[in-house]
This record gives sequence, structure tokens and C-alpha cells, in this order.
Amino acid sequence: MVEYGSSFSAMRAAGTRRSIRDTIFAMSGEHVAASATTVFEALEDGGLEPAAINFTCYRGRTRHEIRLPSVARRNRWYGSVLGPRHFFFFNVFESERTGAPLAVRSRLEGSIDEYAGIVGRWLVTRDAFDFLVFYLPDYDFASHIAGPDGSLDALERSDGALARLLEAGGGAEEFLDRYAVLVCSDHGQTAVERLARLDAFSAREPGVLALASNRAGMIYRLDGCRLDARSLAERLDDEPAADVVLFREDGAAVARRDGSELRFALDGDEWRVEGDPSVLEPERYPNGLERSWRALLCPTAGDVLVSATEGWEFADLGGRHHLGGGSHGSLLAGDSTVPLIAAGLDEHPFPPDAGITDLAPLALAHFGLPAPASMRRPREAARA
Repeated sequence: MVEYGSSFSAMRAAGTRRSIRDTIFAMSGEHVAASATTVFEALEDGGLEPAAINFTCYRGRTRHEIRLPSVARRNRWYGSVLGPRHFFFFNVFESERTGAPLAVRSRLEGSIDEYAGIVGRWLVTRDAFDFLVFYLPDYDFASHIAGPDGSLDALERSDGALARLLEAGGGAEEFLDRYAVLVCSDHGQTAVERLARLDAFSAREPGVLALASNRAGMIYRLDGCRLDARSLAERLDDEPAADVVLFREDGAAVARRDGSELRFALDGDEWRVEGDPSVLEPERYPNGLERSWRALLCPTAGDVLVSATEGWEFADLGGRHHLGGGSHGSLLAGDSTVPLIAAGLDEHPFPPDAGITDLAPLALAHFGLPAPASMRRPREAARA
């Protein structure tokens, strides 16, 4: 069981040392498939200089030593990791000394984004990179507490961190003469008005483990489970917090919603669909077929996946939640659709059904590098 930091209570429930190790070290070092190629690896292989600030999935080709070796040894963590050439991760890893203060001082006041802005400014003034992932997480943190409409101060601070890069580059016009830019979010957020405990499902059904984080959940069949995946999914038909329920059956994916069912599978470079298409209607569930297919094919996914109903959230392993604030993780458009600002790229660089998984291949194409097989979308992979 992996807990990436849904809350401190969830981390304690899973084991604090293990959770920190998984989040900071193992996510990139072990949990990203060894057969996959990250954007940082592909760029370094192409002779370019990649950089990342505070990005949690960071695997690259350059080894970096932890700045707190005694803490790492005491907690049986790794002493070094592989990251991009220029790598800054919340003061834990810093490839160069920039004079930036401690990142984790006051998240509600934007200390992590401030740290990122100072480090980013340092890199821009030295023209140190060809490619930079500049990650600003403080708005997400504030929105979880106050909701997406109650956190505009945090959004303004994130904007200020981005402004530091432009100022370091000589202003907006000069900066955009030097760099192509993509600004986007990694997910949306929606208001949480009701709370559910998916883990109560574990108590009702022997041999079943139900886990949840934010607005998504997974149900695993353990030894001794008497129910197959379909039976478990059908038991959620009357659960108001469960919107779309997914499982695999006879080589196909199955989505259930409101008692209706949709079966789908990738056939060559096209989707083979049977049943009620409204179960995953595109306007309500953007890229619903592809995202569901990818999730179900993940080798460590649960036997049944649960996407929460609008307004609902599942309490995490420690019982914590964001009731009254904001959350994300479901297939619904509010959690999934993100803004995008692009400058310095070819006109209309994205396909009509573009998703954030298209960003890394687009960055590689900008540098004239091919996307590795692990970055191909399901239909592209089928054609290959």
C-alpha cells in the first residue's frame, strides 16, 4: 500500500517513514516503470539541459545527493536519487546553491512557490537550462482548505512566482524571445459538500480492501474474497458517492453509472464500444475512455475503480477530508479540465482530444526529439 501524502493522518496510518520514502524517493526511483522514459531522461539523452523545481516525479540521468544524509540514514531512506541535470526539490535536493530560503515555512503564505520563484530566477539569469518544469503547488494546498473560489490570494502569489522568471529574463517580450512557454495545471478542483467512507466497504465484505484519496478510490480483491469484480462493482450501484465504477472483464473495460453499463476496448487504433455511451459522455467525462482504460491497465490498480459523484469526497486512510474546501481526482470535467496558455510553439500544437499526457511529447518535438514508446497514447501505441 502506497500513501503519497493525502494527509498527515493518512501518512501515519500507512507508516510515516514509509510514506515519506515513497513520496520523495520511491515514486521516481521505483514506482515509475523501469521500461518508461521520462521527459528528463529523453532530453538528457538528446544532449540537452533539463531542470525541475519541486516536481515530485523527477527521474532523470544525473545523480544527486540528499542534502540531509544523516536524516536519510537514520530513516533508512536513499542517500541519492536520479533527477534532471538542474534539480531542486524543497531543499532536500539542490544541484546548485542559489541562496533561496527554506521552502516549507508557511504553505498558506506561499513559501513553496516563493522558493520556486527565487530558484527559477537564479536559473534564468544564468541561462542554465534548455527545459524547465516550474511547479507551483501552493494554490492547490490553499484550494483544498478554502475551495477553488476562496483561494485567489494564493493564485496571485503563484502568478508572482511566474513573474519572477519573466523579470529575470528581461521582461515578458525578451523572455518570450528566449523561451517557448506552456502554462497549465495538472488537474482541476471542485467544491466538497459531502463526505463518504469507501473503506467501510472493506468492513462489510470479507477479503476486500477499499482505499481512497480525494475523489477517487480503489477496491482490491484479497485472498478469500468471494465476489468477483463485477459483483463488487454492482454493490456500489446504490452508493450516492460513487458516480462511475470501472472494472475489467473478458479483456474489456466496463464502466457502470446509475445502473447503466458501457463496455469498451481498444481494437487496433479505434475504440470498440458496446452499451450505453452516455455512461462516459465526453462533455461530462473528458477523454473518459482513454483515461479509464489507462487506469485499469495499470499493473497495481485495484480490481474496481471508483470515481466520485460531484460534490462528494472519500475520506483518506487516516479519516481526513476536505469537506468545505476543494478536491479532485474524479473523471468529471470539473476535476479534469485545465487551462492552458502556450507561447512560442507551432500554431494549434494539440489534437482536439488533447490531455496533459500530450505535454511531454510536445516538449520533445519542440527540440526535434521523438517521443519514446512509453509516451504514446493508446491509439498511437496500437498503430506502432
